[in-house]
Order: sequence, then C-alpha cells, then structure tokens
Amino acid sequence: MSLISLSHISKSYREPGSGNVVPVLRDVSLTIQAGESVAIVGPSGCGKSTLLNILGTLDVPDEGDYVFDGTSIAGSSPVQLAALRSEKVGFIFQLHHLMPQCTVLENVLLPTLALKTKPDAATLQKRAESLLKSVGLQDRLNWKPAQLSGGERQRVAVVRALINQPKVILADEPTGALDEKNAESLTSLLLELQQTTGTTLVMVTHHPAQAARMGRTLKLHEGMLVG
Repeated sequence: MSLISLSHISKSYREPGSGNVVPVLRDVSLTIQAGESVAIVGPSGCGKSTLLNILGTLDVPDEGDYVFDGTSIAGSSPVQLAALRSEKVGFIFQLHHLMPQCTVLENVLLPTLALKTKPDAATLQKRAESLLKSVGLQDRLNWKPAQLSGGERQRVAVVRALINQPKVILADEPTGALDEKNAESLTSLLLELQQTTGTTLVMVTHHPAQAARMGRTLKLHEGMLVG
C-alpha cells in the first residue's frame, strides 16, 4: 500500500538580500510503499534535505500535491501538520539533538509529550525500555548524553524517533558525524528495526555503500529525480 505519494512537487526559496528566486525542487513525483526502505542520494545542494523536510511536513511545497497515508496535506493548518508529525513521523538528524540535562530515558520519552492521546506512563516507559534494550542501551537509562559515545547518542536518537510508533522514519545523514565502523553499525540497526517494526525508512545519505543496503535508491540532480 502506498504510504507517500508526491505529484509534481516544486519548491523555491528567495535569497536573502538579493531576493532572487532559487529553484530547489523541480516537478518531483514519487511513490513510497508502506514498509519500504529508500535512500535519497545526490550531490550537495541538489535538494535532498528539502525533499525530506517536505516529506516530514516541516516545509510545504510551492506546487504539487502530497498525499500521506491516504490524505492530502494540502490546506492543512500548522496545528494539523504538527499533530501528523508527532503521531506518524519520526526524525533522525546528523546531530543527535539530545537534551543534555535529560537522561537517556527522558530523552526517548520527550516526543510522547506531543501526543494528543497517549498510553499511560507505565506503558510508555516499558516501550522505551524495550527499545533501548533492542539497541544495547539497557544499562544506560539514567545516563546523560555527555556520558555516552557518539554512536550511543545516535542510537538514543533512533529510539526516540521510534517511541511514538511512527509510520515513517526520515533520516537526514544520520551517520554523517560517525566514524566508518559506527556508521555501518547504525545503518544495520536502522534496517533491522525497520524490518522488525514494519516502519517505512527514508534516508538521505552521501555514502553509496549505505544507499546500496536500502531496498531502493532515488537520485536527485539539480532538484529533479533522475534515473
């Protein structure tokens, strides 16, 4: 079943100062099925992150239609888009963005605060502990981010993205700040969790080897899908 469908999406920005219009995405159409793993590749500045932001409703297109989970987002209010993100989308970025003053467990549970309807606290904590155990961090529940390695922090970020049981995980260069060994380990972890949870995974990456491990690769060039 199709989870994501973009039809003729275009997006431009205005340069600060000059006001010149800079096209970023041009007539992009694509479909992503539920449960798929997809890599988005292309040179720097080709529109990869902009495309991911549109998929996650952090940005809206200038033209075209985006249908997510059977519903067009056209005309949705900021409140409606925020609800969609909190309930159906998990984000992982190059930097972990963990709250330094919070423990690992508290960081993982933060996204649940945005849910309109949520399970009781005990159920959420049990889910968080189970996910942290699945990534080998069951002994780090009460640690702070500063006490963790870079790879461990990214694993916490992965669990945080999964805590609300989203339909899709959007990962923007999630291994960019890691060494090769930890990057390979995190990619393996993402794919394992994607398969066990049935979540759709869309990952922006500049590593050909990591892209090759995804089920499908989409290539952007100058804002257009090619190949």
